[in-house]
Amino acid sequence: MGNNKSSRKNKQGKNRQAKNKTSGSKRMKKELMVQAIIELFRKEPKSLYNYKQVSKLIEIEEHAQKLQVFEILYALADDGILAEQDSGRFRYNSLGTIAVGIFQRRSNGNNAFIPEDGGESIRVAERNSMHAMDGDRVKVQLFARRKGTEPQAEVIEILESKDRVYVGALHISHDYAFLVTEDKTLANDIFIPKGTLKGGKNGDKAVVRITEWPENAKNPIGEIIDILGTTGDNNAEMHAILAEFGLPYKYPEKVEQAADKISESITEKDIAEREDFRHVTTFTIDPIDAKDFDDALSLRKTGNENWEVGVHIADVTHYVKPGDIIDEEAIKRATSVYLVDRTIPMLPERLSNKLCSLRQDEEKLCYSVIFELNEKAEILASRIVRTAICSNRRFTYEEAQEIIETGEGDFKEEVLKLNELAKILRKKRFADGAIDFDRYEVKFEIDDKGKPVSVYFKESKEANHLIEEFMLLANRNVAETIGKTPRGKSKKTFVYRIHEQPDPDKIQNFAEFIGRFGYKLKTTGSKGEMTKSINSLLDKAKGKPEQNLIETLAVRSMQKAIYSTNNIGHYGLAFPFYTHFTSPIRRYPDMLVHRLLERYTKGDKSVSREEYEDYCDHCSSMEQLAANAERASVKYKQVEFMSDKIGLVYDGVISGVTEWGLYVELNKNKCEGLVPMRDLDDDFYEFDEKNYCLMGKRYKHIYRLGDPLTVKIARANLQRKQLDFVLAE
Repeated sequence: MGNNKSSRKNKQGKNRQAKNKTSGSKRMKKELMVQAIIELFRKEPKSLYNYKQVSKLIEIEEHAQKLQVFEILYALADDGILAEQDSGRFRYNSLGTIAVGIFQRRSNGNNAFIPEDGGESIRVAERNSMHAMDGDRVKVQLFARRKGTEPQAEVIEILESKDRVYVGALHISHDYAFLVTEDKTLANDIFIPKGTLKGGKNGDKAVVRITEWPENAKNPIGEIIDILGTTGDNNAEMHAILAEFGLPYKYPEKVEQAADKISESITEKDIAEREDFRHVTTFTIDPIDAKDFDDALSLRKTGNENWEVGVHIADVTHYVKPGDIIDEEAIKRATSVYLVDRTIPMLPERLSNKLCSLRQDEEKLCYSVIFELNEKAEILASRIVRTAICSNRRFTYEEAQEIIETGEGDFKEEVLKLNELAKILRKKRFADGAIDFDRYEVKFEIDDKGKPVSVYFKESKEANHLIEEFMLLANRNVAETIGKTPRGKSKKTFVYRIHEQPDPDKIQNFAEFIGRFGYKLKTTGSKGEMTKSINSLLDKAKGKPEQNLIETLAVRSMQKAIYSTNNIGHYGLAFPFYTHFTSPIRRYPDMLVHRLLERYTKGDKSVSREEYEDYCDHCSSMEQLAANAERASVKYKQVEFMSDKIGLVYDGVISGVTEWGLYVELNKNKCEGLVPMRDLDDDFYEFDEKNYCLMGKRYKHIYRLGDPLTVKIARANLQRKQLDFVLAE
């Protein structure tokens, strides 16, 4: 909304009392009266007024309305906006403190201000929000905090409007149109002028940008950016999820055209500048539906009876140059997005699925880490080089797993030897303190119309671990190559994948919670002792009804891994140096790492740390948005899958406890739904956040996280992506 910033601020920042005044012959609405009173006191912060003086100044003459003024003054004093100096006389309750930060809008009215210089969030009542939108940078007036009340603030200026869109269904009548949205940051529908519908029909899914929100209007006014299609159509709904998180759902034609112009031929000069691995046994192992093959492995015996393992990664930066149109689009996206039924690639499909993808029987250019390993999987030597390869076989994980289990199949000697080495690497990694988060994924079988017809669970097996271990080894080696600085040399700026140690309070709460299941967790001691305790816990919980719950809470007690130029190591992997090098087709940080490697190999000076930290922040943010969109698509398909099962009864486990109800995960298919607080009508329940439970005030019945619960499917709301359950009789 950058273009609308000035117009919105001008309309919102004009003298508000001018609109709020009225003559005695007209009645003033209470909402306008409140605004007028606040504006009066804010303009005269040192003045004292009683209700009669206020009534006169805002031109209230009716006796009944003067009594309303009297009530409003005391209500504003209760809110901490005004202070009663002596009997019946009030002044503006301000410390004169101005702050700048980010506004958080919530549809339930719990708006908040987050100070830029740190500190806790501060409540902003809707009447004091100046119609700021979620994510806007604002200037606020902080109110003096009254004893026993939470601090409050009022937005006095919108400094920068965040450019964002809203997704919902069009509601069109004869005289007006609205976008009805389930957005968690906006309670109000968005008014759309009838002449600007861009062909949208009643019930269509649409993407809308707010252009203005007149000061006294209940609803903001918006313009249609795109019509996605009919509500309920699979493509429209998946595109809506992407748009909801500000992610692109189509590829710009100009970028695709630029990709189409890239030559796919590999010249003799290209080969001459690289190590030639085209005649070394090489293969890929990927999911069955994969098209973008980032990585391949090669294996051959060395003259001294050791093993040479090549980790070959698509050389994307050979084709995509800094600052070109493809690169600009790639950095904007920062990552590929994987929804339930589709991939939204970071790079144009010609690059991601063809030119760069390490497809079987096609010569490809790679950036590779070559290891010499002995039979104990000890690294005797390594080098990072550009290579040319030709993959002999495209394995799915299932095909590679069958070779591991039966000892038979294509390239069985190579697959079995790599698996043998990977198992040793994996065992050593956990012995060094890595945490064994090996969780299953919920997957859907989708029909040709995008409708989920069954649910299954995808678990990691040895074939997955094989690939994982060699990718980890390559990423670690690259990070060490740049990060380990010889004495007397200055450190070079690099992109690391970092993971902080867990928050002690979260770990303590987690330990107390699992105690009720009979488990113990060490919360103090060395890092090695703690990770050993976590791994022991996860191992003991395997196969138990509470396994998924404990694994979920264990993950939540950890920090999130992010990208940074400030290397603090990776706690979960127990690596002091770690980066992302192995997936440049789908992650922009890997492309940055490839370019930095090339730069530093040539002996060039270090890049700007500030510039690359900005890249890291952006990539971390986009990764989180992509993960949120993926979860939303899973949630949508879960609700869609259960929508024809209304009235059926399932066993489940309480997977979340909140002030608005209980989340229950069904044992059979892992679909999650809500038992709303309003349906727990046998008592008045209070939320105990620390102990993850709801407790009945009268009868003391307790619903705890992890408790088994039998529920009946009550409602399936696709628009809100929510299943509602009721307790089964």
